Amino acid sequence: MKSMKKLWAAALALAMMGSLAACGSGGQTGSDNEADLTYAVEAGSAGEEIATANGYQYTAVSSQADALMEVDSGNSDAAIIDLLMAGAMIGEGTSYPDLTYTESLTEEEYGVGCRQDSDLTDFINNVFAEAYADGTMASLADTYQIPADRLIEQGEPTEFTPAEDGDVAYIQDKGTLIVGITEFAPMDYKDENGNWIGFDADMAKLVGEKLGVDVEFKVIDWDMKIMELDSKNIDVVWNGMTLTDEVTSSMNCTNPYFSNAQVVVVPAE
Repeated sequence: MKSMKKLWAAALALAMMGSLAACGSGGQTGSDNEADLTYAVEAGSAGEEIATANGYQYTAVSSQADALMEVDSGNSDAAIIDLLMAGAMIGEGTSYPDLTYTESLTEEEYGVGCRQDSDLTDFINNVFAEAYADGTMASLADTYQIPADRLIEQGEPTEFTPAEDGDVAYIQDKGTLIVGITEFAPMDYKDENGNWIGFDADMAKLVGEKLGVDVEFKVIDWDMKIMELDSKNIDVVWNGMTLTDEVTSSMNCTNPYFSNAQVVVVPAE
Protein backbone atom coordinates (compact mmCIF):
# COMPACT_ATOMS: atom_id res chain seq x y z
CA MET A 1 0.00 0.00 0.00
CA LYS A 2 2.85 2.39 0.84
CA SER A 3 4.48 1.90 -2.58
CA MET A 4 1.16 2.58 -4.28
CA LYS A 5 0.72 5.73 -2.20
CA LYS A 6 4.18 6.88 -3.28
CA LEU A 7 3.14 6.47 -6.91
CA TRP A 8 -0.01 8.51 -6.21
CA ALA A 9 2.11 11.16 -4.51
CA ALA A 10 4.44 11.40 -7.50
CA ALA A 11 1.52 11.62 -9.90
CA LEU A 12 -0.11 14.23 -7.71
CA ALA A 13 3.08 16.30 -7.68
CA LEU A 14 2.93 16.51 -11.47
CA ALA A 15 -0.78 17.27 -11.53
CA MET A 16 -0.99 19.84 -8.77
CA MET A 17 0.57 22.73 -10.69
CA GLY A 18 -2.16 22.81 -13.28
CA SER A 19 -4.88 22.06 -10.77
CA LEU A 20 -3.87 24.81 -8.36
CA ALA A 21 -3.40 27.25 -11.20
CA ALA A 22 -6.97 26.60 -12.23
CA CYS A 23 -8.47 26.59 -8.75
CA GLY A 24 -6.25 29.00 -6.84
CA SER A 25 -4.24 28.00 -3.77
CA GLY A 26 -7.39 27.72 -1.70
CA GLY A 27 -9.29 25.38 -4.02
CA GLN A 28 -9.50 21.61 -4.27
CA THR A 29 -7.15 20.00 -6.77
CA GLY A 30 -9.71 17.41 -7.84
CA SER A 31 -7.49 14.32 -7.52
CA ASP A 32 -9.35 11.15 -6.45
CA ASN A 33 -6.33 10.05 -4.42
CA GLU A 34 -5.60 13.11 -2.29
CA ALA A 35 -7.53 11.69 0.68
CA ASP A 36 -5.18 8.69 0.72
CA LEU A 37 -2.03 10.83 1.06
CA THR A 38 -0.51 12.28 4.20
CA TYR A 39 1.49 15.49 3.88
CA ALA A 40 4.14 16.78 6.27
CA VAL A 41 4.09 20.55 6.82
CA GLU A 42 5.69 22.98 9.22
CA ALA A 43 3.22 24.15 11.84
CA GLY A 44 2.18 27.76 11.22
CA SER A 45 3.71 27.87 7.74
CA ALA A 46 2.37 28.71 4.29
CA GLY A 47 2.53 24.98 3.58
CA GLU A 48 0.10 24.28 6.40
CA GLU A 49 -2.22 26.99 5.05
CA ILE A 50 -2.28 25.24 1.67
CA ALA A 51 -2.90 21.83 3.23
CA THR A 52 -5.71 23.20 5.38
CA ALA A 53 -7.35 25.11 2.54
CA ASN A 54 -7.33 22.03 0.31
CA GLY A 55 -8.57 19.64 3.00
CA TYR A 56 -5.45 17.46 2.91
CA GLN A 57 -4.54 14.96 5.61
CA TYR A 58 -1.36 16.29 7.14
CA THR A 59 1.08 16.00 9.99
CA ALA A 60 2.31 19.30 11.43
CA VAL A 61 5.98 19.19 12.46
CA SER A 62 8.26 21.76 14.05
CA SER A 63 10.28 22.70 10.96
CA GLN A 64 10.48 22.25 7.20
CA ALA A 65 13.62 20.18 7.75
CA ASP A 66 11.51 17.79 9.83
CA ALA A 67 8.93 17.69 7.04
CA LEU A 68 11.62 16.47 4.65
CA MET A 69 12.69 13.81 7.16
CA GLU A 70 9.07 12.62 7.36
CA VAL A 71 8.97 12.00 3.60
CA ASP A 72 12.46 10.52 3.43
CA SER A 73 11.63 8.04 6.21
CA GLY A 74 8.32 7.07 4.62
CA ASN A 75 6.23 8.39 7.53
CA SER A 76 4.54 10.88 5.17
CA ASP A 77 3.80 10.54 1.47
CA ALA A 78 4.64 14.13 0.56
CA ALA A 79 5.62 17.47 2.07
CA ILE A 80 4.81 21.05 1.21
CA ILE A 81 7.82 23.32 1.77
CA ASP A 82 9.48 26.49 0.48
CA LEU A 83 11.12 26.41 -2.94
CA LEU A 84 14.36 27.92 -1.58
CA MET A 85 14.77 25.11 0.94
CA ALA A 86 13.88 22.50 -1.67
CA GLY A 87 16.52 23.90 -4.02
CA ALA A 88 19.18 23.69 -1.30
CA MET A 89 18.24 20.35 0.27
CA ILE A 90 16.83 18.09 -2.45
CA GLY A 91 18.42 16.31 -5.39
CA GLU A 92 21.79 14.92 -6.42
CA GLY A 93 24.64 15.98 -4.13
CA THR A 94 22.32 17.22 -1.36
CA SER A 95 21.02 15.87 1.94
CA TYR A 96 18.03 14.25 0.20
CA PRO A 97 19.14 12.85 -3.17
CA ASP A 98 16.17 10.43 -3.31
CA LEU A 99 13.50 13.14 -3.11
CA THR A 100 12.19 15.40 -5.85
CA TYR A 101 9.82 18.37 -6.00
CA THR A 102 7.39 20.10 -8.30
CA GLU A 103 7.68 23.51 -9.83
CA SER A 104 5.96 26.40 -8.06
CA LEU A 105 2.45 25.82 -6.71
CA THR A 106 2.08 29.34 -5.35
CA GLU A 107 4.02 32.58 -5.58
CA GLU A 108 4.66 34.51 -2.39
CA GLU A 109 7.14 36.85 -0.72
CA TYR A 110 9.43 36.83 2.31
CA GLY A 111 9.56 39.61 4.87
CA VAL A 112 10.75 40.25 8.43
CA GLY A 113 8.22 40.53 11.24
CA CYS A 114 8.49 43.18 13.97
CA ARG A 115 6.10 44.12 16.74
CA GLN A 116 3.04 46.18 15.84
CA ASP A 117 3.94 49.87 15.29
CA SER A 118 7.65 49.08 15.75
CA ASP A 119 10.12 51.63 14.40
CA LEU A 120 12.54 48.72 13.84
CA THR A 121 10.62 47.97 10.64
CA ASP A 122 11.72 51.24 9.02
CA PHE A 123 15.27 50.72 10.27
CA ILE A 124 15.47 47.28 8.63
CA ASN A 125 13.88 48.62 5.42
CA ASN A 126 16.69 51.16 5.18
CA VAL A 127 19.31 48.45 5.70
CA PHE A 128 17.61 46.44 2.95
CA ALA A 129 17.69 49.43 0.61
CA GLU A 130 21.39 50.01 1.19
CA ALA A 131 22.28 46.32 0.97
CA TYR A 132 20.40 45.94 -2.31
CA ALA A 133 21.96 49.05 -3.82
CA ASP A 134 25.56 48.20 -2.88
CA GLY A 135 25.31 44.56 -4.00
CA THR A 136 25.44 42.99 -0.52
CA MET A 137 22.16 41.13 -1.04
CA ALA A 138 23.27 39.79 -4.43
CA SER A 139 26.61 38.68 -2.97
CA LEU A 140 24.89 36.80 -0.13
CA ALA A 141 22.50 35.16 -2.58
CA ASP A 142 25.52 33.94 -4.54
CA THR A 143 27.26 32.72 -1.37
CA TYR A 144 24.25 30.62 -0.37
CA GLN A 145 23.43 29.51 -3.93
CA ILE A 146 20.06 31.26 -4.03
CA PRO A 147 18.82 32.39 -7.46
CA ALA A 148 19.53 36.14 -7.63
CA ASP A 149 16.42 36.67 -9.73
CA ARG A 150 14.39 35.86 -6.60
CA LEU A 151 15.67 39.04 -4.92
CA ILE A 152 13.07 41.83 -4.84
CA GLU A 153 14.32 45.28 -5.77
CA GLN A 154 14.37 47.68 -2.83
CA GLY A 155 13.54 51.37 -2.85
CA GLU A 156 15.70 54.26 -1.69
CA PRO A 157 16.53 54.70 2.01
CA THR A 158 14.13 57.05 3.77
CA GLU A 159 14.58 59.64 6.49
CA PHE A 160 14.59 57.83 9.81
CA THR A 161 14.52 59.11 13.37
CA PRO A 162 14.05 56.44 16.08
CA ALA A 163 11.36 57.05 18.66
CA GLU A 164 12.58 57.68 22.22
CA ASP A 165 10.40 54.83 23.50
CA GLY A 166 10.53 52.66 20.36
CA ASP A 167 11.97 49.24 19.63
CA VAL A 168 15.22 50.61 18.18
CA ALA A 169 15.98 52.42 21.46
CA TYR A 170 14.86 49.38 23.47
CA ILE A 171 17.17 47.03 21.54
CA GLN A 172 20.13 49.42 21.66
CA ASP A 173 19.64 49.90 25.39
CA LYS A 174 19.71 46.16 26.13
CA GLY A 175 22.54 45.67 23.63
CA THR A 176 21.11 42.60 21.85
CA LEU A 177 18.87 41.97 18.86
CA ILE A 178 17.11 38.63 19.46
CA VAL A 179 16.16 36.97 16.18
CA GLY A 180 13.48 34.27 16.17
CA ILE A 181 14.26 31.47 13.72
CA THR A 182 13.94 27.80 12.89
CA GLU A 183 16.66 25.79 11.19
CA PHE A 184 15.98 26.49 7.53
CA ALA A 185 18.77 26.24 4.96
CA PRO A 186 19.75 28.35 3.09
CA MET A 187 18.25 31.13 5.23
CA ASP A 188 19.24 30.12 8.79
CA TYR A 189 21.33 27.07 9.65
CA LYS A 190 24.45 26.11 11.59
CA ASP A 191 27.92 25.71 10.13
CA GLU A 192 30.37 22.99 11.19
CA ASN A 193 31.37 25.07 14.22
CA GLY A 194 27.80 25.52 15.42
CA ASN A 195 27.49 29.15 14.31
CA TRP A 196 24.31 30.39 12.65
CA ILE A 197 24.81 31.32 9.01
CA GLY A 198 22.62 31.74 5.94
CA PHE A 199 21.15 34.58 3.90
CA ASP A 200 18.76 35.72 6.62
CA ALA A 201 21.27 35.14 9.42
CA ASP A 202 23.89 37.26 7.67
CA MET A 203 21.40 40.04 6.92
CA ALA A 204 20.30 40.01 10.58
CA LYS A 205 23.96 40.34 11.61
CA LEU A 206 24.23 43.35 9.30
CA VAL A 207 21.22 44.96 10.98
CA GLY A 208 22.80 44.25 14.37
CA GLU A 209 26.01 45.90 13.20
CA LYS A 210 24.10 48.99 12.05
CA LEU A 211 22.27 49.10 15.40
CA GLY A 212 25.55 48.68 17.28
CA VAL A 213 24.34 45.59 19.17
CA ASP A 214 25.04 41.86 19.37
CA VAL A 215 22.76 39.42 17.56
CA GLU A 216 21.34 36.37 19.30
CA PHE A 217 19.54 33.68 17.31
CA LYS A 218 16.76 31.91 19.18
CA VAL A 219 15.07 28.79 17.82
CA ILE A 220 11.31 29.10 18.31
CA ASP A 221 8.20 27.04 17.74
CA TRP A 222 7.16 28.54 14.40
CA ASP A 223 3.50 28.15 15.27
CA MET A 224 4.09 30.40 18.31
CA LYS A 225 6.06 33.12 16.53
CA ILE A 226 3.49 35.88 17.11
CA MET A 227 3.32 35.18 20.85
CA GLU A 228 7.13 35.05 21.07
CA LEU A 229 7.34 38.44 19.38
CA ASP A 230 4.60 40.16 21.37
CA SER A 231 5.97 38.87 24.70
CA LYS A 232 9.43 40.29 23.80
CA ASN A 233 11.09 36.89 24.00
CA ILE A 234 12.38 37.83 20.55
CA ASP A 235 12.67 41.17 18.72
CA VAL A 236 12.08 40.01 15.14
CA VAL A 237 10.84 36.96 13.26
CA TRP A 238 13.38 36.48 10.49
CA ASN A 239 13.49 33.08 8.89
CA GLY A 240 12.25 33.02 5.32
CA MET A 241 8.86 34.12 6.60
CA THR A 242 6.10 34.19 4.01
CA LEU A 243 3.96 37.32 4.20
CA THR A 244 0.63 35.57 4.70
CA ASP A 245 -2.55 37.39 5.75
CA GLU A 246 -2.08 36.06 9.29
CA VAL A 247 1.45 37.40 9.46
CA THR A 248 0.75 40.84 8.01
CA SER A 249 -2.28 41.34 10.27
CA SER A 250 -0.35 40.33 13.42
CA MET A 251 3.04 41.95 12.86
CA ASN A 252 4.54 45.12 11.47
CA CYS A 253 6.35 43.66 8.46
CA THR A 254 9.24 44.95 6.40
CA ASN A 255 9.22 45.40 2.68
CA PRO A 256 9.44 42.01 0.92
CA TYR A 257 12.99 41.08 -0.04
CA PHE A 258 12.65 37.64 -1.67
CA SER A 259 10.05 36.02 -3.89
CA ASN A 260 9.34 32.44 -2.96
CA ALA A 261 7.00 29.59 -3.82
CA GLN A 262 5.58 26.44 -2.24
CA VAL A 263 6.40 23.06 -3.77
CA VAL A 264 5.31 19.47 -3.13
CA VAL A 265 8.15 17.08 -2.22
CA VAL A 266 7.82 13.37 -2.99
CA PRO A 267 10.13 10.37 -3.28
CA ALA A 268 11.89 10.24 -6.65
CA GLU A 269 10.89 7.29 -8.80
